[in-house]
Amino acid sequence: AAIASTELRLLLRDEVFVDFFNVFLNLPVFGQTPIYISSTGQWELCPELPSHLDPSPAALLAWLEKHRLPPFCKSSLCLHLVLCQKLLGFVRSGEAAELLNWQSADQWLLEKCISGSQGMWHFRAFIQGTAAEELTNFWLTTERLLELDESDARQRDLYLSLLHKLKATHLREGSSVTTLCRTIMGSLLKAGLVQPISTRREILSKMQERVLFTIQSYWLPKFFIHCRMSMEKEQSCQPLLREYRERLLCSNWQEPSGFPEDLFTMHVRRSQGLSGPYCSKKAKADIWDLVKEERDFRERKMPTFRVQPERQPGPAGSTGESQLDENALGAVPQQPEHPASTAPTKSAACGDKGGATSPNGPEPGAEWVLHLKGLHEERILSNLRSSARLVQLPSPRKSAKTLSFLPWALRADSCAGRPFRHFLKGQHCYLETLLLDLWHDLEEFLPVVLDPSKESSFFLRHLIGERICKTYLEESTAGHLPLGTRTVRSLQKHLMYGEFSPCIFRAQREICKVLCCFYEEFLAADDRTFLQFMSLQSSVPVPEEQGHALGKDEHFLLFQRLNGSLKLSQALHGTRNLEGLSSEHWQLLATQDLRKGGFLQAELELLCRTGKRQLCLSARAHTDKAHILHLCWPLALVCQPCSIPTATEPEKSKRRTVPVREPAPVPVEKPSTRPRHFVKVLHNLAHLQYFRQFLEERGADKPLHFWMAVEKLVRETSPERKRLLLSSIIKNYFHGEIPA
Repeated sequence: AAIASTELRLLLRDEVFVDFFNVFLNLPVFGQTPIYISSTGQWELCPELPSHLDPSPAALLAWLEKHRLPPFCKSSLCLHLVLCQKLLGFVRSGEAAELLNWQSADQWLLEKCISGSQGMWHFRAFIQGTAAEELTNFWLTTERLLELDESDARQRDLYLSLLHKLKATHLREGSSVTTLCRTIMGSLLKAGLVQPISTRREILSKMQERVLFTIQSYWLPKFFIHCRMSMEKEQSCQPLLREYRERLLCSNWQEPSGFPEDLFTMHVRRSQGLSGPYCSKKAKADIWDLVKEERDFRERKMPTFRVQPERQPGPAGSTGESQLDENALGAVPQQPEHPASTAPTKSAACGDKGGATSPNGPEPGAEWVLHLKGLHEERILSNLRSSARLVQLPSPRKSAKTLSFLPWALRADSCAGRPFRHFLKGQHCYLETLLLDLWHDLEEFLPVVLDPSKESSFFLRHLIGERICKTYLEESTAGHLPLGTRTVRSLQKHLMYGEFSPCIFRAQREICKVLCCFYEEFLAADDRTFLQFMSLQSSVPVPEEQGHALGKDEHFLLFQRLNGSLKLSQALHGTRNLEGLSSEHWQLLATQDLRKGGFLQAELELLCRTGKRQLCLSARAHTDKAHILHLCWPLALVCQPCSIPTATEPEKSKRRTVPVREPAPVPVEKPSTRPRHFVKVLHNLAHLQYFRQFLEERGADKPLHFWMAVEKLVRETSPERKRLLLSSIIKNYFHGEIPA
């Protein structure tokens, strides 16, 4: 997205930019994850530098400008930064004060509520399910589209893909965008795809301006009223409201001084000790080990591999299959010796001998989340020979730990401007780039197909499904993919019709096994580049020493920081359901200071202050929940799910009341006739009573009770009675926790 400058020294003067940039820097796809505290001018590095290197702020800024700022400008976080700045510009303007009769105190409080990444999350959560949600999504997509140059062949496919996506969602008849911009919309439809580029851009730009003004002039005041009323009920927000009332009474309130003009006081916190080589892969593995230790769930073994000997050539088109245990996900072809191989030599920069030797480990990810990525570019496969197997299966013993947290990193990759994909393209790994694109496209498909309540989900899921089939699963391309035959056929069968299939997860796991060693190379390359900048040398060997080893508490807080960045980024990216605004969110709003680390530091301080050392649901538990959701998503979306054991449940189970003796239920006789199909069960009283008793005995009757309540509502004719039934349904079935 278009930001004010490409010079980081100037950008760091803006506290809103600092907050968004900190969230971006702490996405777990990266090796080095620093954070900047603007009030003190201090950078904190993770992992820390070896003590023999002098941390230079100038060198760090140069590295950030070259290797972090460009992907940030391509990320959804940057789009939200631009939107946030436009909303803040309107709030501070005289036009808003005159149009909405705002006082300076009102503007100050609204700035507090909407500034930074957490403020934009609050706004997006507030407008969820309203017309403003569609308007905001349209503005963000259009902003991304207008940055692209359609005349550039490298960007044309992405430009047209985004344009087709706009037409399938926001520009169709009946949408909020077309209703608001009907006059302008008619010109766009006449322009089509054959009119001059400037005409189409001008029309989209006008529509974007109209949408933005509606958000600013109508939805921002509603959001302000909502925030003020919600903060009145929250005790932690009372100091903020007291200052707001004082500002209302005092017209000439003096604002505190802003950022210091001299940014050369910026410094990097020095290392506090020595222990082990500088290696971001090892740092991530240590964090993940802590996550595995602290979660409370049944340990399950990952698949054990027995791989055939490498470099064993076979006949053209043959595949060497990995022998997996009962949890096998399909055959993964090996790479024979072939001159067309694109797999680079495995880097030893992070010390493979220090890898995990135990195959035990959970599925990666602290939360089961659904991801959405930008539409991809055209794939180039013309230089690949059909007989070549271009992917080598990584060693399971050396890559077990990396494989365990790789999906966690890939989910962050889609929110971070796709730096891992950029690395693969730079290494000319065409097939691996294609696999990564497939992984992300499958992630994009999941939230659309699993949540039919979203606007235009029907059109979008067919659009994405057909695109996946045409791009990856046609015979000319699928023959190169190192995926099991059963996996490819199942994907072809379901995605063409926009249907969900559990093989999506099998395909993603197979892809992760292939990309594992390449992600390790990506981390090693990131480490080398960072050390080169920080040591001001052209070639730097891997150092023998690094900063002090983190303790368990520090690892835990670091994990919370990285995972908090990922969760917030996904929510803004649209690949994670926005949670309702809870008391904890208002506490964060009341305590966060953008100059002191913003959302990330406020969340950690709240965690330490309340003593809550509670990890997110385990990856395996969320995988189980996800499988349940995929099998019965229509009912799971509205009914309270079955409880999955977590670290907090044992405490709740201690509070038990004296059981009340209930009369034994009268058994229902099994009907003599067998129903032809399930609908007959629901509409036959005898079958329905027997089926209900069957579900009640197994504690799975809530979905059926919900269906019966809706049927009763449909049959009711009295308006008053309908209102009571509707209130009862909402109270009983829509206040439960919805699965992530």
